[in-house]
Amino acid sequence: MSVPLGNMSVRLNETQTIVDKMVNFFVEHEDLRTKSWFLSNAPGPLFMILGAYLYFCLYAGPRYMRDRKPFELKNTLLIYNAVQVLLSWVLFYEGYKGGWGGHYNFKCQPVTYATDPISMRMARAVWLYYIAKITELLDTVFFVLRKKDRQISFLHLYHHTLMPVCAFIGVKYFAGGHGTLLGFINSFIHIIMYAYYLLSAMGPKVQKYLWWKKYITILQIVQFLIIFVHTLQIQFQPNCNFPKSIAALLTFNAGLFTYMFSSFYVHNYKKEAKQAAQAKLAAQAKLAAKQE
Repeated sequence: MSVPLGNMSVRLNETQTIVDKMVNFFVEHEDLRTKSWFLSNAPGPLFMILGAYLYFCLYAGPRYMRDRKPFELKNTLLIYNAVQVLLSWVLFYEGYKGGWGGHYNFKCQPVTYATDPISMRMARAVWLYYIAKITELLDTVFFVLRKKDRQISFLHLYHHTLMPVCAFIGVKYFAGGHGTLLGFINSFIHIIMYAYYLLSAMGPKVQKYLWWKKYITILQIVQFLIIFVHTLQIQFQPNCNFPKSIAALLTFNAGLFTYMFSSFYVHNYKKEAKQAAQAKLAAQAKLAAKQE
């Protein structure tokens, strides 16, 4: 059955129009301020880093460690986590001073490509956040070298791979504005998270006091719920100049992460609590039987 040439021509024109609109959108929104900054001009270097990361974590690393004892890496982890705490604090502070401490509107904050000191401060914070997401790939590398295979879940790999991509898009096109709230809140949570990892790396004497790991996951879930609402409400503001397509992507991503982190919480912490309760009942039953 043949397709009329006229209909085919219309479909090709429609497809070409959509592609042209997408190209024009990204050309128009390219942030010239950040174009020359390290790893910010094109996605090629980032994709090479992520490809090497996934190859090592899924294939080369486990194969190399197969017949070896896990590395302890105590001093390395102490230094790494201390640096991440400091870096997260700097990012949180810069996000506060660069916009979210009073200059930005939580309801609608368009992207400004201005070169005034405050706008440039936020742009530099977005770039530093992007670099931070790349350095955090070492989380998984250390898990592989320490044979912490249980920690390398799909959620972990998906999260660590996607965040640098999202951060690159931010640096390349939207180094400021509404979408930066994610990095601002995320940096605050990472202060707490990497402080936990830093204390945990100090050994068993400190680890026994670290009862609050599950609350970090709760904070992460709350973070994504806030971002979900914060970006969703853009769709109902016709006069807001922040790109609605980007807001929709952020909303979708926040919703997906809310679901994934909530599932992780239920699977790990609720299951552990149930097992602990069952073990306690079994121990009580065993004690009662002995007393009889």
